[in-house]
Amino acid sequence: MSHNSPSDSRVDLPPLTHGPHRKRLGLISVVACLGGLLFGYDTGVTNGAEGPMAQDLGLSLLQLGVVISSLVFAAAVGALLLGRVSDAWGRRRTIILLAVLFFVGTLLVVFSPASPEPETFSPTGFTVLVCGRIMIGLAVGGASTVVPVYLAELAPYEIRGSITGRNELAIVSGQLAAFVMNALIAVTLGDVVDGVWRVMFAVSALPAIGLFLGMLRMPESPRWLTEKGRYDDALAVLETVRPAERAKAELQEIERIAAIEVEAHQVGLKAVLTNKWLLRIILIGIGVSMTQQLTGINSVMYYGTRILEESGMTAQQAVLANIAFGVVAVVGGLIALYNMDRLNRRTTFVIGLSLTTTCHLLIGIAGNLLPEGNPARPIVILVLVVAFVLSMQTFLNIAVWVWLAEIFPLHMRGLGIGISVFFGWTMNGFVALYFPTLVGTVGISGTFFLFAAIGVLALIFVITQVPETRNRTLEALEEDVSTGAIYQVAKPADAHRS
Repeated sequence: MSHNSPSDSRVDLPPLTHGPHRKRLGLISVVACLGGLLFGYDTGVTNGAEGPMAQDLGLSLLQLGVVISSLVFAAAVGALLLGRVSDAWGRRRTIILLAVLFFVGTLLVVFSPASPEPETFSPTGFTVLVCGRIMIGLAVGGASTVVPVYLAELAPYEIRGSITGRNELAIVSGQLAAFVMNALIAVTLGDVVDGVWRVMFAVSALPAIGLFLGMLRMPESPRWLTEKGRYDDALAVLETVRPAERAKAELQEIERIAAIEVEAHQVGLKAVLTNKWLLRIILIGIGVSMTQQLTGINSVMYYGTRILEESGMTAQQAVLANIAFGVVAVVGGLIALYNMDRLNRRTTFVIGLSLTTTCHLLIGIAGNLLPEGNPARPIVILVLVVAFVLSMQTFLNIAVWVWLAEIFPLHMRGLGIGISVFFGWTMNGFVALYFPTLVGTVGISGTFFLFAAIGVLALIFVITQVPETRNRTLEALEEDVSTGAIYQVAKPADAHRS
């Protein structure tokens, strides 16, 4: 079989050359990825801010849980809602809206009224705080869907993986920044400033302003413009991020696929509900998104210190060691970006799930073999959890977000990724909600053995169901997804490319 699928053979695009258009594309990705940076910072900041915040507002453990999980569940709604909004309103304008939500939500959190008496509950402060967290959550969910789609639609297919994957690198960089900033602020201002947690949250206002101002100067997605019939505008954008001949050729291909869809009435929600192949790809998208969360990665990023304390570390040791998770996440993200346009998506999924499942098993075994009080126990578990985070970030996280941004046809891209990520975020919320109870009930070993069993099922799902997307134009993928041809060529194509 040839390297490309049958639908690719009709696409004879001029080669991608170096030039000012590459720098322009790089700038666009940096600005858009501020949305990913905010996503990461706002999900990571509570890891160090929760204690002072609970004390300042007099929050119980249940109320603290509501504050933390409200962002996650709001993100599920934001992913679904704002993905759909981006289909109707445009990717660029939706990202500008996200910047506003990030900023206003941060203001609400920072200026939540404290209780008049120390360590007494403040109903007003709690209400304002949760409203702010919900607003930030809507923005986080929107960023998780719209930013990858925006980057995928602007990037040429040859480097689409590394361009789109930059957003996930920005997310883990944001989480690392949150861990480091929390430590620095706590050390330098903890004994000087009342309500030091407010400073920790306030830091995120700066990238929110940068995202808003930066996106005002960025272009709209050329594929979204084409779908709306704005062909001249689409060509003008493509000519800023492609060589001139390549821009014209790509626009012709985008127009051709759009015309075929209109002729076949394959547009809108009705088309999704009446096409078994589109329904199937949405179900697979949901599965891929949930698989990412069921590895337990966000349990580590949210409750890393708790895991390390359960393994035998002191609270201070756990806080410092927790920074290691953020560091290896960024290192893994850099390796993933290097490999993203070199390895097939399916290959990275299989390698990633094999490694993470092995790490889960080893953590479970170590928890059983090394009794509490054994000085080697916390060190071994720390090393294994670091290996798990590194495996996850190197082979799964970036690849999942890139795959989700690529797989859905243009007319339903925002809807498809929105539905998929909605289920991913919902699963994230439930795992985050019940993880402390799970660890308390069955211990570290039982918890990670459960993750390992889920990992085996996830491997079977990926091998049997998930189609390949690398080295294909979005238009070629669109044709094969809509007709079901992508399932017929997935395995032979993989065998040839690997």
